[in-house]
Amino acid sequence: MAAYRVTPALPRVLHAFKHVSIRSRLCVTASRAQYSTVYDSSEQTFDKILIANRGEIACRVMKTCKKMGIKTVAVHSDVDSSAVHVKMADEAVCVGPAPSNQSYLNMAAILEAVRQTGAQAVHPGYGFLSENKEFAKRLAAEGVAFIGPDTHAIQAMGDKIQSKLIAKQAQVNTIPGFDGVVQDVDEAVRIAAEIGYPVMIKASAGGGGKGMRIAWNEEETRDGFRFSSQEAASSFGDDRLLIEKFIDDPRHIEIQVLADKHGNALWLNERECSIQRRNQKVVEEAPSTFLDPDTRRAMGEQAVSLAKAVQYSSAGTVEFLVDSQKNFYFLEMNTRLQVEHPITECITGLDLVEQMIRVAKGYALQYTQADIPINGWAIDPYKSFGLPSIGRLSQYQEPTSLTGVRVDSGIQEGSDISIYYDPMISKLVSYGSTRAEALQRMEAALDNYVIRGVTHNIPLLREILVHPRFISGDISTKFLPEVYPEGFKGHQLSAGERRELLSAAAALFAATQRRSQRFLGNLRVSGAQQEQRKWVLSVELENESHTVTVSRSGSTYTVEHDGERLDVSSDWNLASALLPVSVNGSPRTLQCLSRNAGGEISLQFLGTVYKLRVLSELAAELSRHMPEKVPEDSSSILRSPMPGTVVAVSVQPGDTVAEGQEICVIEAMKMQNSMTAAKMAKVKSVHCKPGETVGEGDLLVELE
Repeated sequence: MAAYRVTPALPRVLHAFKHVSIRSRLCVTASRAQYSTVYDSSEQTFDKILIANRGEIACRVMKTCKKMGIKTVAVHSDVDSSAVHVKMADEAVCVGPAPSNQSYLNMAAILEAVRQTGAQAVHPGYGFLSENKEFAKRLAAEGVAFIGPDTHAIQAMGDKIQSKLIAKQAQVNTIPGFDGVVQDVDEAVRIAAEIGYPVMIKASAGGGGKGMRIAWNEEETRDGFRFSSQEAASSFGDDRLLIEKFIDDPRHIEIQVLADKHGNALWLNERECSIQRRNQKVVEEAPSTFLDPDTRRAMGEQAVSLAKAVQYSSAGTVEFLVDSQKNFYFLEMNTRLQVEHPITECITGLDLVEQMIRVAKGYALQYTQADIPINGWAIDPYKSFGLPSIGRLSQYQEPTSLTGVRVDSGIQEGSDISIYYDPMISKLVSYGSTRAEALQRMEAALDNYVIRGVTHNIPLLREILVHPRFISGDISTKFLPEVYPEGFKGHQLSAGERRELLSAAAALFAATQRRSQRFLGNLRVSGAQQEQRKWVLSVELENESHTVTVSRSGSTYTVEHDGERLDVSSDWNLASALLPVSVNGSPRTLQCLSRNAGGEISLQFLGTVYKLRVLSELAAELSRHMPEKVPEDSSSILRSPMPGTVVAVSVQPGDTVAEGQEICVIEAMKMQNSMTAAKMAKVKSVHCKPGETVGEGDLLVELE
């Protein structure tokens, strides 16, 4: 049985450039780019708004409400009772147990919270009930404003089949495909063959990459139909699917729109989200390095035409696929605030939440299309690459002290990342006057972001941002599989970087030894000889052992290795989570995640965590005589790579499985993951059954 490799789940990270606005309300300064909430007190909006969401987006909405003088109400599940968004609100109401379908999707409980608190409006954030027309309708029946589009727009754009037909009528470019609902797997195979492979199978009511599969042949069509329908039913309560032509090697570009109830609509430039995994966005950039002004204008005008065709009012996003010849095709419209909206706020200066609140109250837009600037860039690496990671944030420190950095988060040190909800940690925004400056600031922000207790995506994000293809703008939806065909395995050290890491680890060891010998600035043993100034060490990295010599002069440690000398300087504050050092004059920021008496040390360097072992010459010699722990034979067992729920078990004891055959399916955060066999073997025992909740590392199946 193959060991199912766990790739860290990511925090969402946003990288945005500042934009010089052409209107004073679009507030941008030389060192900080921020959205403006310049509230006109003569405009009466709402006294109290309930935010029907959790985490980062609930906090984000509350920030604008507070700036506008609006009281806020938080709703929460029982496991979220101590969450940041609950503490931040003026009032909070528990709406049910942890599972989202019993709390954040519980319309009856949320409506009761509205009645209890007297909230005049509800902002749904994104996800959960944000695109639920029934929820909007029930709020309207209560006389409560829904801060989003009208129900007819939600219904029209929420159904991919209907939205495609409306787009055609509005003369918006659409992807060739089957416009009806696919009834069963055999019909899916027939339609796919008629369209021509590859095809995209996706949920009619879907979004966020859930319920979507690419199929290149009949077998993948059958598997894709099964998984997509199951995910769609689980995520949206609607298992209807459609099939359309898959545009190979495209760019995925979305247009932010803003419309009011008076027939006015604007497009607020584009966000490129071509770097994806499993149809979920990993990096967003605004503007696109690929679009020219004419293509941008054409896409914006078509997005506005679609919005007007459904009498759209609020913030929304129209997504397009763009081929290598800059032909673009309508993909879908998200009738809500988009996760990545901060990059649009940074490149325009508009506070989209404020605009949504104004529109919901009935005010006309304050701007025309000519008022919308596009001065700079934004890059947003934010979504999961791999499997969800849960746990408690034992240490958490945001890099907000750096110039040009914004963090949107809904957590704090001690917060739990739960199995029940999206594993997002935060959205990290960096911005500058040029693309290069913004990229440089993002590198620094990622190096200075402290996240302990859960795995995260900082190594991947940092690698993407410094990759030559990304820097040059040579990207598409195939970027990740092309750049990392065997999966992302962390930063690959150059010879110079390896010397830097070995030297930093040796210097850190020496600094730690020196600290252990002192107390309150004095030597612990008063009669001891002069404190140590030279060390001969063995440093192990990636199964290679290196002998180094370290000598100290003040706060600088000179490390000699294979004829090379590197000076490592720092203030050596070993109690800090961050360790800024200078290696031969070049600044680096290290993080020491752990170290023990056995010399083992984990260092985060250039975004990736490396495991080293630093020992004195004598300790290294003695360690060679220590027995090594034999690793578990993972070829004959299957353990759960993540916490989740067992959806299906495809084998039973005595079955013979072939290489690549599905053993079971685990669902986590509404995404289904198929566990397959790495070799032909016989099933010895099965330790799970459908419906059971399993934790990371739990034994699922044993093979003989």
